[in-house]
Amino acid sequence: SNGGPRHVLRRCGPSSGRRCGACRAHLCCKVSQVKLNRLCNDTLVTVVNGQFPGPAIEVNEGDSVAVQVVNKSPYGLTIHWHGVKLQLNCWADGAGMITQCPIQPNKNFTYRFDVAGQKGTLWWHAHVGSLRASIHGALIIRPRSGASSYPFPKPDKEIPIVIGEWWEMDLDQLDKNLRNGYHLDMPRAATINGKPGDLYNCSGTVKDSNIVKVEHGKTYLLRIVNAALSSEYYLKIAGHKFTVVAADANYVKPYITDVIAIAPGETVDALLVTDAHPAGRYYMVAKASQSPKPVPQIPLFITRGIVQYSEGPRKEEEKALSDSSTSSIMAPEMPDEHDAATSFYFHGNLTSLQPQPVPANVHEHLFYALDGGFFCRKGESSCNNDTNMMGMVNNVSFQLPTTTPLLQAHYHGNMSSIGTLRELPDRAPRMFNYSETLEPTSKATSVRRLRYNATVEIVFQSPVLADTYANPMHLHGHDFLVLAQGFGQYNAETDVATYNLVDPPVRNTVHVPLFGWAAVRFVTNNPGN
Repeated sequence: SNGGPRHVLRRCGPSSGRRCGACRAHLCCKVSQVKLNRLCNDTLVTVVNGQFPGPAIEVNEGDSVAVQVVNKSPYGLTIHWHGVKLQLNCWADGAGMITQCPIQPNKNFTYRFDVAGQKGTLWWHAHVGSLRASIHGALIIRPRSGASSYPFPKPDKEIPIVIGEWWEMDLDQLDKNLRNGYHLDMPRAATINGKPGDLYNCSGTVKDSNIVKVEHGKTYLLRIVNAALSSEYYLKIAGHKFTVVAADANYVKPYITDVIAIAPGETVDALLVTDAHPAGRYYMVAKASQSPKPVPQIPLFITRGIVQYSEGPRKEEEKALSDSSTSSIMAPEMPDEHDAATSFYFHGNLTSLQPQPVPANVHEHLFYALDGGFFCRKGESSCNNDTNMMGMVNNVSFQLPTTTPLLQAHYHGNMSSIGTLRELPDRAPRMFNYSETLEPTSKATSVRRLRYNATVEIVFQSPVLADTYANPMHLHGHDFLVLAQGFGQYNAETDVATYNLVDPPVRNTVHVPLFGWAAVRFVTNNPGN
């Protein structure tokens, strides 16, 4: 098929209004388990409307949207509208046990929200446990006045590119393993638009790849989503360059590059001009990055699709080609999986096309140290080697409430009902000890309360030596200005001088680099999110 999941969610019933003005889109989202065949195996997968990835939701700026979720799966789940601001509508955010209880099996729930003041590519995904690995899809918001109002050349066609991963294990069990500190489970393959490509055992033929059919001399808008659980991916197309025009549904100054670095949760819009010679077939490759040693190494995850020119092989040749060697398809040279510099410079080269004034008077300065820590399996203070390893922020590993959603408890003035509640510290209790020894951590429902309309600056810091990981950090209900990023330990006295206060990119997800830090600033103008 040409490109990605182009089918929008089907309508549940009549819409109240036309596709113009203040219209409403009423859509259905049936979650169920189906058997899908990948890598020559039939695997029971929890998906939306029988598709992996799920169907794209396509709306216009200003639309009011209603999505009815019909849960026919065996799991409780919610759906999060990743990047949609949901102004004064926090109850529709879809964060399990934060804004709502999970939708139980054989139950329905309807999300209602407006897409106001936003244009571009976002995405939706399950927000309970690890189910988002298979329950996700693109969310495309087009300008109400149409493609002619894009601040870049009008594309001839738009194509979603969803980078994901294929899991052959029960995702509920995967989440239980992660919460218990077991981190050795791995996906079977990386995917582009749900297909693993021809590099995996049992693949090896062109029909197992995502094929994007193009015409010479045309311009295509690629709407790229990284729906993987934890890996950043590098994306390249042999013989072509991208012009990046938006990120996280915010326009950026056109940036020409031959490689896109996209972290989990991020979206990138890029123009592809099909001007390659000869007009043939070119691999589109997505390759996962990972931390260098001494961090335990995981298998290399790489997938590839094909950009195929219509002026290339004709139908009578295509079948023969699909059954023969792929040596005639040009492949790009990819960055090394440990190459952190490519990601650092890609993200650092993004600047806002329509700069917003940067709030100068900061009311809250927060420093969040992102690291791994351990806690004793049986709760003792000393446990030798009987430990679980968990991610933590300022030495606190987040634990969801078990009975009452956090926002509901706050709304009813009943936060004391959450026995694990704890204030998230503004600073790490002690800075990094630069050793390979994990620090002890505690588990708590950590909360940081912020007053309305305050300007908040957060510096996210990754470990700077030994075991380090890049960390994507996503803020619900808001965008933020990414002021700067850097390698090494953040220095409040000197690194402020590197802040971009002129045209910082506007994002909802920031990629905190390996061995480094990132500084963001935002205004708390959306209560409850």
